Amino acid sequence: RDMGQEKRRVRTLNFRRANLQFFKQLEDGIPWETALRDKGGGHSWQLFKDIFLRAQELSIPTRKKLGKKCRRPAWLSKDLLVKLKCKKEMHRQWNQGCVSWEEYRDTPWMCRDGIRKAKAQLEVNLARDVKNNKMTFYKYVGQKRKIKEKVPPLVNKTGELVTTNVGKAKVLNNFFVSVFNG
Repeated sequence: RDMGQEKRRVRTLNFRRANLQFFKQLEDGIPWETALRDKGGGHSWQLFKDIFLRAQELSIPTRKKLGKKCRRPAWLSKDLLVKLKCKKEMHRQWNQGCVSWEEYRDTPWMCRDGIRKAKAQLEVNLARDVKNNKMTFYKYVGQKRKIKEKVPPLVNKTGELVTTNVGKAKVLNNFFVSVFNG
């Protein structure tokens, strides 16, 4: 990573902490009719936009935008994260020849074991708390569920389009029978 480059930070408005009354006071305190009188459309718009953005900047704080890449999995605890970083460092040292294979080989095993146990513990906690907190349980289940794609309409030997499940099964069965029987 180049040290000379500025680190990009995407920021978004945090409406939960916004002071909308202050925003309204700022907007109401401006005499719009006199401010926009005898100005062209483009100039009026630019003036309105500048005032609006300034009021927004003063009354609505910003926060770092969190994306999917920024979020850690629910099972990843702080100590497990430390173990994973240690494993990465040990691997780097092993590649450089600073650490022997015997010292390195237990580290990945311990990390895999820790991840396996953490995931199992998360599932146990979700199952235990399902009566009190259904949303987290169903959110987890929804992430794990595989998406089933439907079989599109098929054309049978006579050239007709088959859309029913039974018809599709018969068309596929006939096709596979013809393939295997020659």
